[in-house]
Amino acid sequence: MRPDPPVVAAVAEAHRREWAFVLAATVRVTRDLDLAEECVQEAYARALATWGARGIPRNPGAWLTTVARRCALDGLRREQALRRSLPLLIGEGTFERTGEPIGGQPPAGPGSGVVADDRLRLIFTCCHPALSPEARVALTLRLLCGLTTAEVARAFLVAEPTMAARITRAKKKIATARIPYRVPEQDELPERVDAVLTVVHLLFTTGHTAPRGDDLVRRDLVERSLDLARMLRALLPADADVAGLLALILLTDARSPARVADDGRLLLLAEQDRTRWDRPAVEEGVALVREALRRRPPGRFALMAAIAAVHTESPSWPETDWRELRALYDLLVQLWPSPVVALNRAVAVGFADGPEAGLSALDALAAEPQLAGYGYLAAARADFLRRLGRTAEARAGYQEALLLTENTVERAFLTERLRRTGGDP
Repeated sequence: MRPDPPVVAAVAEAHRREWAFVLAATVRVTRDLDLAEECVQEAYARALATWGARGIPRNPGAWLTTVARRCALDGLRREQALRRSLPLLIGEGTFERTGEPIGGQPPAGPGSGVVADDRLRLIFTCCHPALSPEARVALTLRLLCGLTTAEVARAFLVAEPTMAARITRAKKKIATARIPYRVPEQDELPERVDAVLTVVHLLFTTGHTAPRGDDLVRRDLVERSLDLARMLRALLPADADVAGLLALILLTDARSPARVADDGRLLLLAEQDRTRWDRPAVEEGVALVREALRRRPPGRFALMAAIAAVHTESPSWPETDWRELRALYDLLVQLWPSPVVALNRAVAVGFADGPEAGLSALDALAAEPQLAGYGYLAAARADFLRRLGRTAEARAGYQEALLLTENTVERAFLTERLRRTGGDP
């Protein structure tokens, strides 16, 4: 018997909003990532099976957390591992999201008050220096941010099987190296901050433009990344990179109200009604950019935030200072030689120096393996080709971009561009 549609919708909403909380609480019981994930998945399965008969609970997150942790304790008992795990549980305490202890006292000991939120606490834990930087970020995005392996793979521009193997190896490393699930000491935080910032940034970009689905934006991921960035800001108020990341998220998300037309069409920056942008967010972001840029040399998040500030402070599209943007990208690509940064720099070159220069910069990236399945490269080439009047080549570019794009709103935009060039999707 299939669950009623309202139950399915409630469970889906709980997955979007509560997954990180439920998993974080369950890991504190199991000290085993695989077992915790299995227990949380079981809790969601039980929700589908029982909420129809018993009613949707007033607090779905608390219900799911209770079921997942009971499942975890049952599993530990079955494996006769409870005795080994009990000292850890007593040593650190087991908390609900409210921070109230269950059956014990609040944890005392190293780092116990440093990170107040379970999600952020476990992000720092998963970003342990014993793991490779890529593994830290991938594992955290998969487990604690609720992204699928496919979504994480897309964020890293690698194949899904490659990412699945990377995540599996990271889990095994945590188990075999007996990496403890504990709050880092204050002096341990700096060596983990960059990986944590990368996690929050990738979480935001995944939500800002959803890889697939009918909606352009996944607000749950955007709001989660903004919450985490604000927590980091409160935790490390003097860190310029933290200020830069929060500024970047604020300035980029400020444009969200104007990104989609009333009829559902994607609107590029050139078409957006700038009066609809969130001005308080822009003002807060710009102030944070100024603070982040005071550090010399500025970090990558400060430079990305500065780029976002140029766009959000431009009175109109024609008044955008593309030469300043190109110069900022020149600095960013030296500091962070990422293929995606190089692609964005090429687009800025195309607007600063003309479409021929932009196309040349894009073509220089053609052999970059990480961009082979990246639809934005094909779409950018198609746009420059269209502006140059090379219509047949532009059509081919839009067709390639369509093959590599799974978001419905973006596909509709590309289909319309293809139609205008006289092509069929």
